[in-house]
Amino acid sequence: MSDAIYSFVRVDMLPLLTATFAAVTCGLLGNFLVLRRLSLMGDAISHAVLPGLVIAFLVSGFRNPLPMFLGAAIAGIATVVLVEVVQKLGRVEPGAAMGVVFSILFALGVLLIEQASARHVDLDADCVLHGQLETLFWFPPQDWGEFISWSTFLTLPRQVTTLAGMMIASFMFISIFYKELRIAAFDPELATTQGFHAGLMHYLLMIIVAAATVASFEAVGSILVIAMLIGPAATARMLTGSLLWQIIISVMVAIICGSFGYASATAIPAVFGLDSVNAAGMMAVVAGVTLTLAIIFSPQFGMITKTLRWRKLSMQIALDDLLGALYRLAESGAESASITQLATILQGREIAKGTSQALRRGLVSRFGDMLKLTTSGHKAAATIVRRHRLWESYLVDRAEMLPTEVHDQAEQLEHVALQPPGEPVTDPHGRPIPRDREDRERANQTETKRPKKNKP
Repeated sequence: MSDAIYSFVRVDMLPLLTATFAAVTCGLLGNFLVLRRLSLMGDAISHAVLPGLVIAFLVSGFRNPLPMFLGAAIAGIATVVLVEVVQKLGRVEPGAAMGVVFSILFALGVLLIEQASARHVDLDADCVLHGQLETLFWFPPQDWGEFISWSTFLTLPRQVTTLAGMMIASFMFISIFYKELRIAAFDPELATTQGFHAGLMHYLLMIIVAAATVASFEAVGSILVIAMLIGPAATARMLTGSLLWQIIISVMVAIICGSFGYASATAIPAVFGLDSVNAAGMMAVVAGVTLTLAIIFSPQFGMITKTLRWRKLSMQIALDDLLGALYRLAESGAESASITQLATILQGREIAKGTSQALRRGLVSRFGDMLKLTTSGHKAAATIVRRHRLWESYLVDRAEMLPTEVHDQAEQLEHVALQPPGEPVTDPHGRPIPRDREDRERANQTETKRPKKNKP
């Protein structure tokens, strides 16, 4: 292989793969944490593993990877169990239970470090937060024939193989228990009635989340673990309402965060002659940027979409209010009304916006300062008034409200396309309810089918 490719393999490939494996693993499992509103669990586990690490060092006497991993894994599982116990016995919300448990366990870990001989151990806070991606070096053979062999790949660092195995295990876990996890996430009671215990699925999910967190902790640090458990899943949730597509999109977002985040930390600054920054921290920044973009530009739930939807709704409400006011005036004998009179009736509610919409759609005609419903405008106004008076009747008959108290509620509900059941002729105030076109067609059909009396 060329010198450039060998340099990439030796220096950059392993940190990039390790971070991507951790991001995909956490992103996969984070979907079900987000759905169950347990996003803080990753933060809780990453803090609560500290006493497990300290106790493992005290028992083994040295920093062997296997005892440290086992101690952290046991502490992570204990965190999950304690959160459930505190939540059920204390009857508090999951976020409060997680906050209490990880605060106590983290304080216990600090106390053990201070009071035991472990205070002399080299614990770098920067490594705990950002991991040790920059220390992953590999010196494989430069010849392609020797490089593509099992013996070469067996020399990979433990962090890479551990996270690769954890990623495969997460894929298998979600693939095997996808139906159970989906039902348990949305309706735990239904899951229990379907023949499998929702609580057992919860504990299985939390155990594998704890294992993934511990496996990622050493290489990428707590910041990237927390970011990847929440960021890709939350981003995918903003982009789709399907769970399957949410999982697929979250994996894609995790890969983007891993690859582009590492490039943003190393390659891109070097092009401009700048010093590289921490890779794990930059990946967390990319995860935050992707989530921000999803919040703004999501086609269904984004801020822009919500703003446009709200603007369209406000214009429709202004139009409905104007047409309804003109229809009620027409009922009283006034065929037209001035804009000043309508503004007084509507109490200044977007009269200009409603007038411009009605004129543009040809629902009203204007003569100077006077407005009059057109034929199409009269039909549209009758539909609005019909919904209003049907809702008034529904609130009086079904909700048992007083006729004097239903106008404001009906005025809000009249803008909903749905209408309540029932076909009363008049509203609670005795005013006739306009009949829609379907009602008139049914009445005409009934009149046509009625047998005529024979003349004597």
